Amino acid sequence: MTAWAQSLIRISNYEVETLQKRLAEVAARKAEAEMRVAVLDAEVEIERQNARLDPTSGMMLQAYLKGWALKRADAEGVVAAVAAEEEGARDALTSAFEELKKFEHVAEATRLSKLLAAAKRETAAFDEMGLRRRAGG
Repeated sequence: MTAWAQSLIRISNYEVETLQKRLAEVAARKAEAEMRVAVLDAEVEIERQNARLDPTSGMMLQAYLKGWALKRADAEGVVAAVAAEEEGARDALTSAFEELKKFEHVAEATRLSKLLAAAKRETAAFDEMGLRRRAGG
C-alpha cells in the first residue's frame, strides 16, 4: 500500500473514531435530557396525588402546574435540540465512514493493479525467455 493511501486511511480512521466519540457524548446528553422529562412527569404525578389527599396542596396545585409546564417545555426543547444534534452527528459519522471505505477501496485497487502489473511483467519475461530458448535451441 502506498504511503499516501496509508495516510488517508489513518486520517479517516481518526475522524471516524472522533465522530464516534462525539456521537456517544451526544447520545448520553440526550438520555440525560429525556430522563429530566421523565423526572418532571413523575414529580407532577406526586404533586397531583398530594393534592388529592391534602386540600392545602390542592389549592397550590394550579400554580405548581404552570411552573411545571414551563420546566417541561424547556426540557422537551433540550431533548429536541440534542436529538437534532444527534442526527447531525450520525450523518457526519456515516459520511466519514463512507469516505474511509472509499480510501480503503482505492488503496486495495491500487495494490491489486500493482500485483497484476507485476504478474504481466513476469509473464512477459517468461515468454521472452521461451522465445529465446526456441530461437537458440
